[in-house]
Amino acid sequence: MSRFASSSGPSQRQLRVSEQVRHAVSQVLQRGDVRDDTLENAVVAISEVRMSPDLKIATCFVSPIGAKDSDAVIAALNQHAKFIRGRAAAYLKQMKYMPEFRFRIDSSFDNYAKIDALLRKPEVTRDLDDHHDHDDDHDDPNPGDVPGHGPDGNGNN
Repeated sequence: MSRFASSSGPSQRQLRVSEQVRHAVSQVLQRGDVRDDTLENAVVAISEVRMSPDLKIATCFVSPIGAKDSDAVIAALNQHAKFIRGRAAAYLKQMKYMPEFRFRIDSSFDNYAKIDALLRKPEVTRDLDDHHDHDDDHDDPNPGDVPGHGPDGNGNN
């Protein structure tokens, strides 16, 4: 396999840099360097950063907590992206090029909540319980027996 063969996921370098960028952007937002009314009224959690293969674009997935309008928070972050990039540079001195920051809403928590709600529905719970009952019937013909531990203690029944 070639060293440069395309793979299905990000490289180790992309993962390492994305985590460093996530920490840097979190530090900038946590310090309150960005002066914006929309951002001051919300706590912004950066759940993930995905780097482009050339490490020049960092897509930050954020979850605004306590904000009335998530889209307004994303718009404010994108409006101040160059400022955030400049402030984050102090935390990312090892990088040859500072990536361009793009902010997107993180919908994964919404997806998890939808899946959780579906799994808690009575119909699904009933089906899952029925499935487990059928599995228990077919797993072990003698569920109480332990090999080598018969009534006489020597493995003989």
